[in-house]
Amino acid sequence: MEQRLIAILPCKDIDAAQAFFERLGFQLEPGSLPDYRMLADGLGGELHLSPAVEGWLDPDRNPFALYLCRRDVDAAAAAFAGETLGPPEDKPWGTYEFALDGPDGALVRVGWPSRLRRK
Repeated sequence: MEQRLIAILPCKDIDAAQAFFERLGFQLEPGSLPDYRMLADGLGGELHLSPAVEGWLDPDRNPFALYLCRRDVDAAAAAFAGETLGPPEDKPWGTYEFALDGPDGALVRVGWPSRLRRK
């Protein structure tokens, strides 16, 4: 692997954030610390959860967002039945996706290219 990008998401409650992402198939990685969690989904997705600096996060105005691109959009939506911000649907920009209100109000979208889904 020559390059990769890992998102670092600040959180007020790292335990709750970890539980949220475990529902999306992420697992705790070796080397994680109590106050800094490294998660991976085994499919190439990696995410680090870090403590938020006091005053950084206002759940009503959280600027952080993540996009998880994965084939099983419907299964991911089912894991959050009744909690999504709408059902999965094909969007005009070419993805089949849904959105979640993630930890501390971060926007989490889960989707897959519509053209690949139809094959």
